[in-house]
Amino acid sequence: QVQLAESGGGLVRPGSSLRLSCVASGDMRSNNIYYVGWFRQTPGKEREFTAGHNWIGSGTNYAASVQGRFTVYRDSVNRNILYLQMNNLRVEDSAVYFCAARRGSTWYQGTYHFWGHGTEVVVSS
Repeated sequence: QVQLAESGGGLVRPGSSLRLSCVASGDMRSNNIYYVGWFRQTPGKEREFTAGHNWIGSGTNYAASVQGRFTVYRDSVNRNILYLQMNNLRVEDSAVYFCAARRGSTWYQGTYHFWGHGTEVVVSS
């Protein structure tokens, strides 16, 4: 099994920055984890893909709404940590952010097999 734990959420003002962390534990290799993504969800809406990282390579993907403001990257020392650096935050970025891992594919679209519990980000003046 794979466990994912997010942290780093909080209340910030528009224009601020925040960095979220996702710590993956368990055997990623034997579980064939090829992709890890960040999703976000607001009340009454479906969870939406935000950004993600090829876990066996270096490719990244971003939703159009965050392209150029958010950066997803892995820790250079502990490769089981995935960060989401969020800059120039907007009110509409407010959501619960989830980390999720996908088996057997390096493509960001499709079924994700393991999910964290989420961390809340509130952007408000």
